[in-house]
Amino acid sequence: MAVEFRDYYEILGVDRSASKEDIRKAFRKLARKYHPDVASDKATAEARFKEINEAYEVLSDAEKRAKYDQLGSRWQQGQDFQPPPEWGTGTGGGEYHFGGTGFSDFFEMFFGSGGGGGFEEMHRSRRPRARAGRDVEGDIMVTLEEVAQGSTREVTFRPSPDQEPLRYHVKIPPGVREGQRIRLAGKGGHGVGGGRPGDLFLRVRYAKHPDFKLEDGELSVDVHVPPWDAVLGGEVHVPTLTGRVKLKIPPGTSSGARMRLRGMGLGGGDLYAVVRIDVPTELTPAQRSLWEELRRSA
Repeated sequence: MAVEFRDYYEILGVDRSASKEDIRKAFRKLARKYHPDVASDKATAEARFKEINEAYEVLSDAEKRAKYDQLGSRWQQGQDFQPPPEWGTGTGGGEYHFGGTGFSDFFEMFFGSGGGGGFEEMHRSRRPRARAGRDVEGDIMVTLEEVAQGSTREVTFRPSPDQEPLRYHVKIPPGVREGQRIRLAGKGGHGVGGGRPGDLFLRVRYAKHPDFKLEDGELSVDVHVPPWDAVLGGEVHVPTLTGRVKLKIPPGTSSGARMRLRGMGLGGGDLYAVVRIDVPTELTPAQRSLWEELRRSA
């Protein structure tokens, strides 16, 4: 099966020798620009955001990046790419094509949920005179906003290249977990000889977010606080997955302090606001005089 090669380095606008930090910075810059919640042209931005996420999914992971870099001279951009024989395409997974999941066929073939690559087929036991259809599994990219609020997505599934794609509406439940499989009963491979159809499973992958961090199920976001508010106390606006909220900064707050916002994380969990104190880099003469006076009095 030939698929169109995806140049992930070009998508993120980085050199092939870029460091992990360079890749992270490039992703965050682009993801902020094209995030569907802030972009003016939401239809175009959503497609671009998913493309950026796919590239970052691969290049931010050392093992996936190494595998991707092995392609070397085996591809020509803009043309179909024939995968090396040793990579394989899973258990016949090259027959299937998904759309609307947030991942390209190229990604699914090499980095998808089938382990060895491609869409995974899970065999059912055979009946004496009829054979049940195969279960099929692919990945679906879900934004953190969708995890927080739930959504409905349209997904297309093409059992073979010569068939028209089938369209399904998939409900993303609030609080869905990464790795959780969403089952579409009877929407997999067709049965033979009167056998029942297989099921279609979509395995959830969280899209990376330019601002929120998710580690071990804990959601956090950096909050920038001016030094005078850190010393004297103040109030800042904190972004959450459902909007901005006010947060009181107690006097004497230090950089790195973690402040809990109960129930504002994923699945009813907590969101942690991590304080980052912004030190002014440019001062007027009057401001410099005040800081010098403060230093003398300390």
